[in-house]
Amino acid sequence: MTAYRAAPPATLRIVPLDALTLIYHRASGITHIVDAPVPEILEALGEEALTVDGLLARLAERFDLADADPMALAVRLDELVTAGLVERR
Repeated sequence: MTAYRAAPPATLRIVPLDALTLIYHRASGITHIVDAPVPEILEALGEEALTVDGLLARLAERFDLADADPMALAVRLDELVTAGLVERR
């Protein structure tokens, strides 16, 4: 089963900016401008590898996710992998 973890903290510089968050990815030199739920996903993942279901459970502990869609979360995680902000294990 596929697991995901946030990119190592040393490779990311995360700066909240009002409703948005800037994430500088040192490895690529790209600054990403993101909105919720990206910062929350990265924080929930941390350096621990979690499956989609594990991450969804962790996010549900912190947020009201009564109608959460695991497939939508998997798609978002794959987008973050492509951006270099999340690693697939």
